[in-house]
This record gives sequence, structure tokens and C-alpha cells, in this order.
Amino acid sequence: MTIELLIFDCDGVLVDSEPIANRILAEELTRIGLPTTCEESIQRYMGKSEADCLQMITEQLGRVPPPDLLDNYHSRTEAAFARELKAVDGIHEALTRLPYAKCVGSSGSHAKIRSSLRQTGLETFFKDQIFSATDVERGKPHPDLFLYAADKMGASPGNCIVIEDAVPGVRAAVAAGITVFGYAALMAPLRLEAAGAEVFTRMADLPQLLSRLCLKRR
Repeated sequence: MTIELLIFDCDGVLVDSEPIANRILAEELTRIGLPTTCEESIQRYMGKSEADCLQMITEQLGRVPPPDLLDNYHSRTEAAFARELKAVDGIHEALTRLPYAKCVGSSGSHAKIRSSLRQTGLETFFKDQIFSATDVERGKPHPDLFLYAADKMGASPGNCIVIEDAVPGVRAAVAAGITVFGYAALMAPLRLEAAGAEVFTRMADLPQLLSRLCLKRR
């Protein structure tokens, strides 16, 4: 296999934002009458677009959530990220060692992605190669975002690799016909594997795993 492009999810793959964001989301959902733990938030909402999460929350509540839910969530996560956000352990070294074209394909907004990358010192690895679910009609688990990113980067989906940490993103890659590696930091490895990912648990191992894949598929 010749790798033309690596497509990285952002939250949980490049930046260690998921524990922070899901802690706050769980607190806000509990506040509005939907008792939720951080672990439950991770399992239910991680990797999904904001619109899909809102739809799920509405269904679970049985009513439209209060209008301040998103405002509170956004303001609190922004403040928490400013204090706490760090790069995923080992990602700096992995990106430095990976000799392939790279881009980001994330459910977050462009502003959120850029802010996260800037704060964690990862922005230079991607420059303008950033793609958001807001760029396409359907977010993950649909394949639109990854196909859009591959097209814009001039790569064939069959020669791309997606690095994801959540089931919706894995399913999106599989639907796009793209090989996907699932980083099992928070999500249960078996869930990622069942969705179609090759699972790994240490980001520092990624360059070696991709080298092995290229050799195996020659």
C-alpha cells in the first residue's frame, strides 16, 4: 500500500480534550435534568457532531433542552481548555516521524480546531489542511467529511489512512472505503474493532504500525 494521506481526527487523537469536554457536558446535562456521568457522556456522545448530540439529548429528555445549554457548555469548555488542554501523549513525536501528507478531519468547527492546535503546539503540522464537519452536508458517521478531505488533498480514498478514537469516526472511514486506525485511549478497544478499526493504544507506536501496513499490503 502507498499511503498518500493521513487524516487525523482532532479531539482525543491530537488533543486530549475529551475528558475535559465530556466532564463539563455531563455536568450540564445533569443540571438540566438528564443525570449523566463523564463516562456515560463519552460512550454516548464522543465523536458525534453537535447537531447529532442535540438531537439525542432532546430525545432522551423528551423535550427541547434549555437554550442556555450550549452557551454554558461552550463557555465552560473554552475556559477549561485554556487552563487544562494538552496534546495527546506521544503525538508530537509521531507527527514528526510520519513522512506523509497530513490533514485534520474533525466534527469540531474550524475555529475550535485551530484554537486547540494552536494551544497545544500542533498547528505547524497541518497549516491550512483542516477540514470540519461544517464543510459538508453530513457529519460522522457518514463518509462525507473524509471523502471531502481526500478530494481536497488530491488523494485516493483507498490510499488514505484515518486515525480516530470514536465509533462514529471509525464508521465514517469504513463507509468512505478508507483504512482506519482506532486509538483506544477512552473508548473500549472492542467497540472500535467491531466498528472496523485496527486498534492501538500508544500514539508513539503509530509510525511503526503504518510502516508495517505498507509492507503487508505490497
